[in-house]
Amino acid sequence: MLVDDDEATNFINRRIIEKAGITDHIEVTYNGKQALDYLCCRGKYEKEGAQFPKPMLILMDINMPVMDGWDFLTAYRELDSNKKNAKILVMLTTSFTPYDKIRAENILEISGFQSKPLDLTKVSRIMNTYFGDSD
Repeated sequence: MLVDDDEATNFINRRIIEKAGITDHIEVTYNGKQALDYLCCRGKYEKEGAQFPKPMLILMDINMPVMDGWDFLTAYRELDSNKKNAKILVMLTTSFTPYDKIRAENILEISGFQSKPLDLTKVSRIMNTYFGDSD
């Protein structure tokens, strides 16, 4: 799952993930609220009897309108365990603020902190670190 308010960034990240061949489904949401709606089958994702693929990996921007990455994490912690299927949550950011990195390192749900832009090397590193050899 990609969570970022920038359409161009989502387009590029989707293409990189597709090129890496690591998944057959990429869900794109534009803020933390939409990501929570997807995980909880609410709003536009609410369809009777619908089952949406639960992400094993969430790549999330920090700074977004409506609900940023930090607020998403606060709400994510409160979800029932069956809605928190994502094994790995990596914060993607252009922020080079040391505070953001330290804050991310102190939040149990965050598996990693990665600078943008995403590229094949970074995707490979994420996959190798959290899911074993991706080749």
